[in-house]
Amino acid sequence: MTSTQYPAPSTGSSTSTILPVNASSVLLDGELTTVGTYTTTVNGNGGIAYLTATDNPATITVGGTAYSVPANSTVATTAVVGSGVSTTVAAPFSGVPSSFTASTMPSSVNWASVTYGNGYFVAVATTTSAAAYSTNGTTWSASTMPSSRTWESVTYGNGYFVAVALSTTVVAYSTNGTTWSASTMPSNLSWWGVTYGNGYFVAVAFNTINNAYSTNGTSWTASTMPSSSNWYAVTYGNGYFVAVSQSGTTAAYSTNGTSWTASTMPSSSIWYGVAYGNGYFVAVQQSGTTAGAYSTNGTSWTASTMPSGGSSAGWSAVTYGNGYFVALAGSLSATTTAAYSTNGTTWTASTMPSSSTWRGIVYGNGVFAAVGTSGTTAGAYFAQTQTLPVNFGIYAGPTTIN
Repeated sequence: MTSTQYPAPSTGSSTSTILPVNASSVLLDGELTTVGTYTTTVNGNGGIAYLTATDNPATITVGGTAYSVPANSTVATTAVVGSGVSTTVAAPFSGVPSSFTASTMPSSVNWASVTYGNGYFVAVATTTSAAAYSTNGTTWSASTMPSSRTWESVTYGNGYFVAVALSTTVVAYSTNGTTWSASTMPSNLSWWGVTYGNGYFVAVAFNTINNAYSTNGTSWTASTMPSSSNWYAVTYGNGYFVAVSQSGTTAAYSTNGTSWTASTMPSSSIWYGVAYGNGYFVAVQQSGTTAGAYSTNGTSWTASTMPSGGSSAGWSAVTYGNGYFVALAGSLSATTTAAYSTNGTTWTASTMPSSSTWRGIVYGNGVFAAVGTSGTTAGAYFAQTQTLPVNFGIYAGPTTIN
């Protein structure tokens, strides 16, 4: 039996010495010691893949599907491995986002929103044509939007970054996050929020009953919300689009992004942000001790209590990544307040690196990246770490399963 090792195991024998039950041959084995992620291709016989990890857990992606492999275990997959199947072995990221580090944005503008996709963090700003991109969420480079607008929200999906702006029909899209092109919305509105899910980009607007959707981020179709409201933020998860408003208890949900149903928030306030993760929708609002809300279905909501430090400054944004919801404060004034939660219902205070009106946050590839409105240092990040070493193995099973 032969095997390819990367890197070569530093101590002991390769994981190929003992095959998992039902496995017939070794496709790849080795040990990650100095790098946390390794990507290559493997050639199988058309059978299913068996995955192993020892020392520490691993995430092993076979043919585009990711599998979590606990330490000292074997996972039998449904992945069929033929010729030239892409595989990635990665040590999972871990770390509690309790304290952020400052980062420098490429220009002193009011950064409003940030997203992650295809290996890039991308940020947009208000009343400017300035934008920014980063491959790690910590160091940023300048890019340029198609025109100077009040860009308020950016998202990623289906190979496109898409940004929307206030008081305009202009929408922007990019295939790489670095160069942008203009397109047209169905009407001239104050477009505040945009998201992607289930094959659709969905944008919501302020002081209107209208919204818009797109299958490609470049051509858009008008749609209608349940009521005219100050629609501000929208997200997608678990089969639902969910939108929140700055008008009292108004919210809405949709299973397709085109037709919407009204729902009710637990208190009357200015709701600024909404996110989905780990089976929960989570929303944050401007003020009050019960300045949070959560929902398991996006249709009915329950109030939650945020840390007191953000109540006076206003909770402005929320995201989810790798086991944590993270919320920022700063919709009303500059602050160093943030908060994190593992379930979206109970929260712990955390700290931003400087006093800013923090506006946007996203998670990607082990990093929470945030942007705000206070000068060139209006960036912040929390980088999780990868636990090494990881011994791993990818094995071929039979071509048929009895």
